[in-house]
Amino acid sequence: MADAKTLCAAIEAGAYDEVLTKLYGSADGMLGRQRARYCGALAEFERYFGEGRPVRLFSAPGRTEIGGNHTDHNHGVVMAAGVNLDVIAVVSPNEDGFVRVKSYGFDKQDVVDLATLDPVAGEEGHSAALIRGVAAGIRQLGGTVSGFDAYTTSDVLRGSGLSSSAAFEVVIGEVFNAMFNDGRFTPVELAQISQKAENLFFGKPSGLMDQTACAVGSAITIDFADPAEPRVGKVKFDLAAHGHALCITDTKGSHADLTPDYAAIRQEMEQTAALFGKPVLREVDEEEFYKNIPMVREKLGDRAVLRSIHFFADSRRAQQLCDAVKEDRFADFLALIREGGHSSFEYNQNAYSIAHPTQQGVAVGLALSQKVLGSKGAWRLQGGGFAGTIQAFVPLELLDAYRAAMNGVFGEGACHVLSVRNYGAVEVTPELA
Repeated sequence: MADAKTLCAAIEAGAYDEVLTKLYGSADGMLGRQRARYCGALAEFERYFGEGRPVRLFSAPGRTEIGGNHTDHNHGVVMAAGVNLDVIAVVSPNEDGFVRVKSYGFDKQDVVDLATLDPVAGEEGHSAALIRGVAAGIRQLGGTVSGFDAYTTSDVLRGSGLSSSAAFEVVIGEVFNAMFNDGRFTPVELAQISQKAENLFFGKPSGLMDQTACAVGSAITIDFADPAEPRVGKVKFDLAAHGHALCITDTKGSHADLTPDYAAIRQEMEQTAALFGKPVLREVDEEEFYKNIPMVREKLGDRAVLRSIHFFADSRRAQQLCDAVKEDRFADFLALIREGGHSSFEYNQNAYSIAHPTQQGVAVGLALSQKVLGSKGAWRLQGGGFAGTIQAFVPLELLDAYRAAMNGVFGEGACHVLSVRNYGAVEVTPELA
């Protein structure tokens, strides 16, 4: 391992250009930005933890949902992808059994004593809980945990639906994995460890999609038929080769007071399943459901029927999307994205909250997307819905017009142009394959 100044000199000299291109793409100015970003993080590490220490670099991407909207909680199938926004960590081992993490934008340094790997009262909702939970998960699976000091910085937009917390958890997991366990844990195992940390230590009942996409990278399908052992399929995805960019637009809606809206989707799907004697819709025969729609309407109402229709179709569509990417059928991929977008809006009904009918930023963003793109590209809401972000696959010739339209309505910088990253959580070295 080299010290921070030596590593920065190598980065500035171009020794890391190939790996930076693999992780972040080849857009104009990318290399200059990432060289400066990494060297800045190295300098900040020295500022907080001292000069001359041997350091290593790690990265984990954010993620975007592509298909399978609100299907994971009923054991369905989702498609997601890593994106070229990430958390990076500059790390050096220590000898005192503590993990210390200083993160850009946060005043307080997180300090975790690895001698205590049970949840700590009052730590819920803080990054220290995630660090402690990941360490606990590593040890529970027979792994080794040891102390380290780290400086992290992230360009995964908080509150954007790109899973900044999952990226942080996963990069911490990869630090433990690479530095003290010879890489013995698979990306899916790191995702499971991270999810448990978020559920049991941080206090957020998240599913497994976010962590899996961040840990694995690329475009993936996740089949949750058995949530304890999700089946993950992976395929590389080069949007630029098809003349398209991935755009995520923050419609600036508030997620406050939306918990009942999110909960109702899962509740109505599971109530429908219960009518057929099953705990989740994945275990219900689709044809039996359709034969018994009058009964479901009578007992649960029409919205539960429509959301169940969405579940069956969007689970199937998630796998079809991945197959289209694998077989290089890009026109079919775009058509499936549009179908899924309509299903979320019309059947799953999570484009806006009926409790706040005047606040429909997601719906406005989708309407503008349709106007600008017409018969080209594709657009959909993503994630929980009701507020937040939308996703669009935009032809490069319409990219400027699309960004201008989104930024003009939602504010400068609302629209972010991304690409799919074909690497998950990794140690950043010139030898990265």
